[in-house]
Amino acid sequence: MWFFTEEEKDLQRLCRDFAQKELAPFAHKHDEEESFNLTAFKKMGELGVLGITADPQYGGTGMGAVAATIVMEEFGSACAGTTLSYLAHTILCVNNIQNNCSDEQKAKYLPKLISGAHVGCMGMSEPEYGSDAVGIQTKAVQNADGSFLLNGTKMWITNAQYADVAYVYTRTGSERKNLSTFIIEKGTPGFSVGKPIHKMGMRSSPTGELVFQNAKVDSSQLVGHVGESIYHMMKNLDIERITIAGISLGIAQACVDQCVKYAGERKQFGKHIGSFQMIQKMIAEMATETEMMRSFLYTTAKNYDLGVRGAANAAQVKLALPKMATKIALDAIQLHGGYGYSREFPLERMMRDNKLNEIGAGTNEVMIMIIAKNLLKDLKD
Repeated sequence: MWFFTEEEKDLQRLCRDFAQKELAPFAHKHDEEESFNLTAFKKMGELGVLGITADPQYGGTGMGAVAATIVMEEFGSACAGTTLSYLAHTILCVNNIQNNCSDEQKAKYLPKLISGAHVGCMGMSEPEYGSDAVGIQTKAVQNADGSFLLNGTKMWITNAQYADVAYVYTRTGSERKNLSTFIIEKGTPGFSVGKPIHKMGMRSSPTGELVFQNAKVDSSQLVGHVGESIYHMMKNLDIERITIAGISLGIAQACVDQCVKYAGERKQFGKHIGSFQMIQKMIAEMATETEMMRSFLYTTAKNYDLGVRGAANAAQVKLALPKMATKIALDAIQLHGGYGYSREFPLERMMRDNKLNEIGAGTNEVMIMIIAKNLLKDLKD
């Protein structure tokens, strides 16, 4: 993008090289095995991107949404599953701690998370509460000594099995918006990780349950004040939705690149298939749609960094990019014919992986509700 700073351009080159060396060669293996590329994740700490939005005093890079989206795109084009785990760690855990925690909490947790010594996750969704995040029922009850007892289950949690630190939303009052957040450490009595969840896509990103059974948590692990976490939750959702759209952009670009390569190699009727107008039309449309998405996404990310923010803007890119990337992945499969449908080529994995981006961080339907509510806010019955 024309407005990338020199630092952002350097980051793009660095991440593209890392993705091709450390992610792409192992993407198929980890998808097949449903295993996590922990080796690459640790190297991301050495690369300096695990704290992309965090304060440099804790080891972070101190950059913004544009930079975080660049990382998502470059990593996502190589292995979307590993990139989803990167997002859960960096945006859902590290960025939340950076923005909402005390200086003491930041000093305690951020350095190890940013270096890659620790893996982070966030606990929001529950078995009965996904899209209705404000309806969560995991409860935190304060004891006489100031500590809290947590009870409940978190579901669909990315990085659950590997997390050393979990940023967890709980209910601390009867009102829907009376939510509080705690930083829960691995090994806390009463806190355990439930069964792994086997998924259609994003199989290289571990997913599981967080289970709390009278888990006792010290008051020093409370984020901010009791009952104020609804504001933390909503504030972080915008950058989460922008950056997860970056993964879809990476998938779309990888599909275009694969189609261009295949069109120059595959022959039918004695000609490269790239010489046929129908194939040219498919590739031209896929490439054009990808460039449209790129402009839309990075403009939104840039506005976010400039302070021009809004839930509807983030929802629009979150709605548009994953939907378009799924279409592009399906078109790419169609262009490849039987090879596209086989596991010999990465396209079917890309399509399976991208479908999650139409569900996670708010479904397409929830995004439509947010956008429509904003557009029709002055409507009176």
